[in-house]
Amino acid sequence: MKPLFENLQPGPESSFIVRSFDLEKFTVPFHFHPEYELTLILKGRGKRYVGNNMADFDENDLVLIGPDLPHCWKSEKEDGVKSVVVHFINDFLGKDFFDKPELSGIQNILKRSASGIRFTGKIAENAVPKMELLSVEENPFRKMLRLLDVMEDLAGSSEYQLLDHGGTVAQLPHINKERMNSALGYIVDNFRSGIILNEVAAEVNMSPNAFCKYFKKATNKTFMETVIDYRINFAMQQLLSTEKPVAEIAMESGFGDVSHFYKLFKRLIRISPLQYRKDFQKGI
Repeated sequence: MKPLFENLQPGPESSFIVRSFDLEKFTVPFHFHPEYELTLILKGRGKRYVGNNMADFDENDLVLIGPDLPHCWKSEKEDGVKSVVVHFINDFLGKDFFDKPELSGIQNILKRSASGIRFTGKIAENAVPKMELLSVEENPFRKMLRLLDVMEDLAGSSEYQLLDHGGTVAQLPHINKERMNSALGYIVDNFRSGIILNEVAAEVNMSPNAFCKYFKKATNKTFMETVIDYRINFAMQQLLSTEKPVAEIAMESGFGDVSHFYKLFKRLIRISPLQYRKDFQKGI
């Protein structure tokens, strides 16, 4: 899943893009683009990747993604998927449009989208009919108003969670993005199996030593720290969604040593894997 730069151009009668998809499964690879993206999943389930965050998705999954933040949705089964996707640039309605005091809420939510935002609860549920109407609206002016209406709803909601807390990719200089996203794409594809430094360095046409220095300078994390983030994230999901033994989860998450997994988990999450599961089951 090598990340790709996606070039998006609205039509001559529109300043933004609205598309509906009805597919067997999502096939778009880990990718990024300079536009904001608002995606609503109408049907389907699987894994959602936003930056270094990985989580399950299903129907009514509503996510706002900031510019140049790599992302993709990977379907669990080929039972069919449906989505509505909106792309727009920051000044699609004119320079400084969102700087107006009446639109400060939307401006704030756009800034937070640098980390990726998943909207939940009633706000996501209420967005479904509005996004569906937006996708079929033919009048350009009314389509613009429908988008602003959705964005205003999102801006006024507290039912959301930030996804990629590091905001790693969004902070990179533009010249580095394709190389960095190739490295992140390698991690997404291989974090549960063997991560080979020589292979990822070859992906970006660098020596292993030069790549390690480059990655640390660009992200403020070492390459292996980022790999571990993905592995721990996956393990946390498995602890909450399955009854598998911790040792089995450790191995499936890419850790070859169970005791090492315990130590890393406790250091990063502040509690043991078993306590993490128990706290969730108690509703804490």
